Amino acid sequence: MNDAAASPTDLSEALRGWARELGFSDAGISRVALDADLAHLHRWLAQGHHGSMAYMARDPDMRARPDALRPGTLSVISVRLPYWPGAADAATVLADGDRAYISRYALGRDYHRVLRARLLKLARRLERAVGPLGHRVFADSAPILEKALARDAGLGWIGKHSLLIQREQGSWFFLGELFTDAPLAPDSREPVRDGCGRCSACMRACPTGAIVAPYTVDARRCISYLTIEHHGSIPEELRAPMGNRIFGCDDCQLVCPWNREAGVSGEADFLPRHGLDAARLLELWSWDEDQWLRRTEGMPLRRLDHARWLRNLAIALGNAPPSAEVVSALETQRDHADAAVREHVAWALDRQRKGRVAAA
Repeated sequence: MNDAAASPTDLSEALRGWARELGFSDAGISRVALDADLAHLHRWLAQGHHGSMAYMARDPDMRARPDALRPGTLSVISVRLPYWPGAADAATVLADGDRAYISRYALGRDYHRVLRARLLKLARRLERAVGPLGHRVFADSAPILEKALARDAGLGWIGKHSLLIQREQGSWFFLGELFTDAPLAPDSREPVRDGCGRCSACMRACPTGAIVAPYTVDARRCISYLTIEHHGSIPEELRAPMGNRIFGCDDCQLVCPWNREAGVSGEADFLPRHGLDAARLLELWSWDEDQWLRRTEGMPLRRLDHARWLRNLAIALGNAPPSAEVVSALETQRDHADAAVREHVAWALDRQRKGRVAAA
């Protein structure tokens, strides 16, 4: 195919075909005008919803200017990569206080690596068709308004939980971007209509009330933020609602009606490792730092260090059914070198002991 003579529609269709050959579920070319989305970001930052993520507030205008991230950018190609793994039933694990719940995107290989490798292949395929081009790929690796770009590329709509939704695949997918100086025409597909309507299932399901308004998440209350991004002490009033969620949270997606028909991803890279889709809390608590480093190598769980892993597990153990075994395990880390671990272990021990008294 000689895309120098191809119509914009032909090129867009060819691009989607190449993307699917690489395992993406869809791709589209987006416009780069994001003024309304930038205004929403400024309001979100002004309300302090970014919590301790100071990087979110650094030069926010850059997020709406692809040419600032890669000089010369004329076009942005957005892609979707489904990740829902063949894993233990999420609802069953969440209901079992002796087990650990890990967000389903984080059970397998680090998605950044998978996305980046395939985006580079897509760039080479496009270059063969249109000639030499400058490009840069992004996989959740730069300050980009990626959901807005994907929406404008026809890949879905932004739901009330602030995630992108697609009618057939729900929201269980990763997004990636290819910035290029090739002057590609924006996708000719009609924008995807917002399908949330009057539904507010995600807002009602959030354990900590983090979805403070439709399309607005206060990160300071979000379990994904608290367990992954946040360092130090987790506010005490949010610990009990966290339940057994030790890395991320999927509740808003689990209840979304558009995810009912979403299929399992065929990506072997995203299959659960080390039985982490339904592991017992006490088993994970017993991992020393060397074991933790070995068993989380190449996984999204490496966003944490071992101390924050223990901090999160301590909260889950505090919320677990009261037992002498849990108390004994918690006692082993009462004098941990990290102050946050000591604080959360003390909280968990107090909660366990009060629960045992109440049950007596």
